[in-house]
Amino acid sequence: MSSREDEALAQAAVTALTGQLALVPKPGLPDPRDLGTRVTRWDHRMLRWSARALGPGLAAMSAAARRAGEPTPGLHSELGAIGRCTEHSVHLAGGGHRGALWALGLLVAAAALDPRTGAKDVAATAKRIAAHTDKRAQRSPSRGSLVSAKYGAAGARGEARAGFPHVRRALDALTEARSAGATEEQARLDALLTVMSTLQDTELLYTAGPIGLRHVQAGARAVLEAGGTATEAGAEALADLDADLHARAWSPRGSAGLLAGALFLDSLPVTAGVRAA
Repeated sequence: MSSREDEALAQAAVTALTGQLALVPKPGLPDPRDLGTRVTRWDHRMLRWSARALGPGLAAMSAAARRAGEPTPGLHSELGAIGRCTEHSVHLAGGGHRGALWALGLLVAAAALDPRTGAKDVAATAKRIAAHTDKRAQRSPSRGSLVSAKYGAAGARGEARAGFPHVRRALDALTEARSAGATEEQARLDALLTVMSTLQDTELLYTAGPIGLRHVQAGARAVLEAGGTATEAGAEALADLDADLHARAWSPRGSAGLLAGALFLDSLPVTAGVRAA
């Protein structure tokens, strides 16, 4: 049975994921505006329900890491097995969040290995876990791995093995935007756009190809270069990018999952206090 510490970490991760879902407007991504649209409102509700279905699996990953005590190959394999079972539970709840599960699972496990460490140290520990090979993982290539191989993109696995550089950039963007006086929602949107501006998102590569990916990256940079979402010019650029991506049906889903990872790490100082209470 998971301990209070494991449940706290899992809940922090689920809260980060649902917090990402609540942001408005998210260019090309589901957000609460969908609840007023007959075509997409079910999708947004489904994503919220399935986000909560991640909780038990994430708590089990935390418990596995605490038992292991260090980022061993055996821990990586156990996390993979838990993740596959969790994917099945999420599928029953409606589906979605596969990329977020991979990122959050590694980060939750890394946080459980050393509850006293800082957010960026957790990313470094997650890198050490991801460096190992899961010998029990499926041998048939996933769509993401095929796209990664075709275009030379890092993909979710490469992001983890590099120590989640885009999660760390999103953390820096959160800090910078808050310091500049942005609201919390504006800071989180700026963090999302920071990820979108450089990430080789395999979902976008699959649907839009390299030219489409560069188009999305340029659009995200335009918002940031206009001063971010807290400025009038930045807000206008965000609205233009949002309308453009929804019209094209291009969705930067990889960026959304990494933002959730950043929001989880951002919550760790508070979460650590809960665990120590």
